[in-house]
Amino acid sequence: MKILVTGSSGQIGTNLALRLQRDGHEVFGVDKRLNTWTDQFPYLLQDLAGHYAPFRGGINGVEYPEVDLVVHLAAHAKVHQLVRQPHRALENTVMTFNVLEYARLRHLPIVFSSSREVYGDVHRFEEYGEQVADFAYAESTYSASKISGEAFVYSYARCYGLPYLVFRFSNVYGRFDNDLHRMVRVIPLFIHSMLRGEPITIYGGNDKTLDFTYVDDCIDGIVSGVEALAEGLVVNQTVNLAYGQGNTLVRCAELIAGELGTSPDMTLAPSLLGEVTHYVADLSKARALLGYRPKVALDEGIARSVAWFREHRAEHPEEDVPILADHEGSGHGAGADPVWKPTVAG
Repeated sequence: MKILVTGSSGQIGTNLALRLQRDGHEVFGVDKRLNTWTDQFPYLLQDLAGHYAPFRGGINGVEYPEVDLVVHLAAHAKVHQLVRQPHRALENTVMTFNVLEYARLRHLPIVFSSSREVYGDVHRFEEYGEQVADFAYAESTYSASKISGEAFVYSYARCYGLPYLVFRFSNVYGRFDNDLHRMVRVIPLFIHSMLRGEPITIYGGNDKTLDFTYVDDCIDGIVSGVEALAEGLVVNQTVNLAYGQGNTLVRCAELIAGELGTSPDMTLAPSLLGEVTHYVADLSKARALLGYRPKVALDEGIARSVAWFREHRAEHPEEDVPILADHEGSGHGAGADPVWKPTVAG
């Protein structure tokens, strides 16, 4: 099968493309930035957020090879950046529209990457099934962009018969996730900071609980979905992909410190505007439709992530410098001032 992957230079995109190749598929990537992790698959440098133009063989006049299916991962994914710069959320919607138009005119099924952010942060401390998303609770402009993307996908299925799968990801971490000077993510940031003996800040304090998904589990789920969608076995479904267990950021930091043989210098702070502070995925649908069985618990995933980080840092010692944090769930040092989340009574 020939598969187009947008956002192919990112963590999920790179891991997915390499896995699809190993499984015997032909992959063509699209991203607006160079892939610094691998050169093992071809990709085109293109910003998919450009204004709509007449579609011919590709997007905005750029010719693409013939493919059988599209996996749309491309997006601005830094939640707090989109809070500060909401036009980037609009660009996410434009990207999705452009890719949907490409798929519509080529009659291609599409896999869309959504997020647990669509559930908002209404403090429902049970597992979140796909049917409980309440779009009145959009927590940030990033979550609004994913809600909008899902709505466009559903409308294209209804109006044009476009087959789809929507995956709602949750805190994917692991291999190819430490390009911290471009995107500050919590787990590689904690590893980086503790290796340097620097303090870390945990926004949301002791209670912030998230469902961390090791990247190999995420990729297993996506690949199962790609194959099922291509064969027409699972069509027009929205599915959570996560590990299915909540862990606090404090425990995450403690696990990292244990792997590094150090003690974390932690400061607890209030949540930031736009943050989801509690989420545990309900995986019933993923199990039933795709046979999804995540295998990597957080303690094992942290061990793998620290080992990979150390190996990569040994090859790239120039990256061992202070990070200007953008408060992507945690942070320290310089950067934009944090915007605190208002306290809600009751």
